[in-house]
Amino acid sequence: MPNKEMLLIPGPTPVVDEIYDALTHETYAHTDPRFVKIFKNSLEMTKKLFNTDGEVFVIAGSGTLAMEIAIINTIAPGEKLLVISHGYFGDRFVPLAKSFGIQVETIQAEWGQHVRKELVEEKLAEGGFKAVTVTHVDTSTGVMANLDQLVPVVKKSGALFILDGVCAAAAVEEDMQKAYGDPAYTMDVVLTGSQKAIGVPPGLAIVAFGPRALAAREAMPAVTGYYSDIKNWLPIMNDPGKYYATPPVNMIYAFNKGMEIVMSEGLGKRYQRHAALGRAVRAGLSVYGMKPLAPEETAAPTLSCILYPEGVIDAEFRARLAQKGMVIAGALASLSGKAFRIGHMGNATEKMFVKALELVGETLKEMGHEADIEKAVAEFTKIYHSV
Repeated sequence: MPNKEMLLIPGPTPVVDEIYDALTHETYAHTDPRFVKIFKNSLEMTKKLFNTDGEVFVIAGSGTLAMEIAIINTIAPGEKLLVISHGYFGDRFVPLAKSFGIQVETIQAEWGQHVRKELVEEKLAEGGFKAVTVTHVDTSTGVMANLDQLVPVVKKSGALFILDGVCAAAAVEEDMQKAYGDPAYTMDVVLTGSQKAIGVPPGLAIVAFGPRALAAREAMPAVTGYYSDIKNWLPIMNDPGKYYATPPVNMIYAFNKGMEIVMSEGLGKRYQRHAALGRAVRAGLSVYGMKPLAPEETAAPTLSCILYPEGVIDAEFRARLAQKGMVIAGALASLSGKAFRIGHMGNATEKMFVKALELVGETLKEMGHEADIEKAVAEFTKIYHSV
């Protein structure tokens, strides 16, 4: 199925033909040995993606469900959670946790900036926090958290480290056995969805639990959920031929193919490609006077929040691009109308962004602004091949 548009929002991301083909495969029974084999294969690749020595869960649902699963299976009602937020999606942990009776405190960064490590140390020194959530890449701001700084601080306090990897997994390293300065300083939960850097259509919640997170669930007599209780899913993840709730058979086909593409490229090469693409896209757009909200030292490889030059009308700009077959996203909250968000992850290609820069330049000219398209493309190409 050929893509009729360039979908360059922060997710869903472009889907390639091989994944569409897998999605349209004949639906097998969910206990059919042929399907079970595919499901097992996708789970094995998911474990490799996160390099976990714990368990992974691939369940019908969205990234929001993955957030819920991570929270309710590690933190009991009345216990304390610290949310480290770099934007709108970090903030979403707050109402989610409160709805389950969890006590929540928050440290919020200025949009575009990192939370200062010292603030985290001071807050954790108060004691009593069962877990800390960090959004690896916040989809609202394009800021990537500094795990090298945050993981040791959190783990030293004794809290569990929960990483929201929705807009990072399969594009940025999320190694759950990586030690951040001490053998015990490793991440405990990583969660994501299928529709971002993995490059599969929306529909799957994906969560990896390390040994300490699994032990936390084991110590809880019950959780405030049924579908979200990992104890109900553990037997199925260990043997997908068993039944608990009907799995999304065709989505598993697509996910399996998407993960095969990820693994075929190689994780190291894939991370390098995303780093190069993010820098190059921002460099190309800067030629047009479009500046990223996040400076390069905090900017993510997967998406960018781009501030408009003076005089560019957001709704008109995005509408004109959409008419040309290029779809980008508006900004959120206080940045609404002042910026746009562009995704550059998953199956997105160099060729796609050369075309995107040309369309952006053409649109700016149509709206009465100057735009050196040749220079923008040249800058993009130079940076992409030099990173």
